[in-house]
Amino acid sequence: MAKGVFPVERFNEIETPFYYYDTALLRQTLQTINSEASKHEGFVVHYAVKANANPRILRIIREAGLGADCVSGGEVEASIKAGFPKEKIVYAGVGKSDWEIKLGLDNDIFCFNVESIPELEVINELAAQKGKVARVAFRLNPNVGAHTHANITTGLAENKFGIAMGDMVKVIREAEKMENVKFVGLHFHIGSQILDMGDFEALCNRVNELQQELISHRIRVEHINVGGGLGIDYAHPNRVPIPDFKAYFDTYAKKLKLQPGQTLHFELGRAVVAQCGSLITRTLYIKEGAVKKFAIVDAGFTDLIRPALYQAYHKIENITSDEAPEAYDVVGPICESTDVFAKQIDLNKAKRGDLLAIRSAGAYGEIMASQYNCRRLPKGYMSDEL
Repeated sequence: MAKGVFPVERFNEIETPFYYYDTALLRQTLQTINSEASKHEGFVVHYAVKANANPRILRIIREAGLGADCVSGGEVEASIKAGFPKEKIVYAGVGKSDWEIKLGLDNDIFCFNVESIPELEVINELAAQKGKVARVAFRLNPNVGAHTHANITTGLAENKFGIAMGDMVKVIREAEKMENVKFVGLHFHIGSQILDMGDFEALCNRVNELQQELISHRIRVEHINVGGGLGIDYAHPNRVPIPDFKAYFDTYAKKLKLQPGQTLHFELGRAVVAQCGSLITRTLYIKEGAVKKFAIVDAGFTDLIRPALYQAYHKIENITSDEAPEAYDVVGPICESTDVFAKQIDLNKAKRGDLLAIRSAGAYGEIMASQYNCRRLPKGYMSDEL
C-alpha cells in the first residue's frame, strides 16, 4: 500500500482515529506464506492471534488455512468463533487459569503448550475430571538471545517463559507417568521482530542438540514448534510490504534436522498482519513550541501503545497534503508525557484537519488499545468494505 492509495474521501466520512486494513495485501501475504511453507514437507503454520484479533482479520486468515496460536481463553473463544478448526488450535501461555484449561479440553484443541510441572499437574487433574487425555507440548527455554528489543526477547534463561533445558527429560518422564496427558511435542519461541536469520539458525542448532539428547533417552517427539518471531520492515512499508518468508522457512529447512515423520510448526503473528494495517488519525492543532513544532493528533497511546511502550518506530505519512515537508513531533491528547508517536520527523506540511496514516500498525495496534482517560476504543475498517 503506497502513499496516496488510501481512500481519503471515504476517510473523511469516518470518525477518527480508526484502523484501516488493506485486505488485498493481507491475502497476498497469506498466499506468500502458504506458497513458501508448502515447499517444505511437514511445515505447519499457525497465526498468533495476540497480534490482531479483529474478527474479520481472523476469518481471512482462517480462510487461508492457517491454524491458531492462542495465549488466553479469550483468544481460544475468538478463534473458534472465527471458524478455526479445533484441531488446529494451540494454546500457550505461562499462566493458564482453570476455566481456560477446561475450555481447551472441552473443545479438544490440538495441544496445550505447557510451561511448568505445576501447570502439567493441573492439566492432568482437570482432564481426569472430564475423562479426557490432553495433548501437551513442553515449552523449553533454549537460552538463545535474539537481536531485538529487550522487552520482546523470550528465549533467555532470565525470562519467565518456558522450562529450563536441563529439566527437559525429567518433565517428559513426569508426563509419561500421568494418565490424562499425552506428550506430543516441544515448543520454543525466542522473541519477536527478528530480522537476523542467524538468530533462527542458533535456535535450530539448539533444537538439534536437544533432539539428539532425547534420542539417547529413546524419547520420540511428534511435533517441533519453533514459535514465530519474524520481523517486518517498519521503515519501508511501501517498499517491503511482505516479509522475506522464503528466507525464513528456508533457514529452518536447511538448519533444523527433523526426524522421520516429525512436523514443524510455526506461530507467525506480526509478519502476517502488521503491514496491512494503518492507524488513521486527524490533526487537531499545529502548535509552535519554544524549540520545535508539534502536530497534535486525535489518536493517542490508547490507540497504538507501541511507541510509548517500546519506543517503537512507525512510519507516519500526511495523506492529505502535498506541500513541502516540515519537521514535527507527532503527539497525542493523552495526559501523559509519553504520548508521543514520533519526534522530529519530516511530514508534508500539516494543518488542522489533515489525516495522518501511522503505518505498519496491523499488529499489536487495535488489539492493545485501552480506554485510559475514558477514551473510546478505535474501530477497524477493511479496505474491501470502503
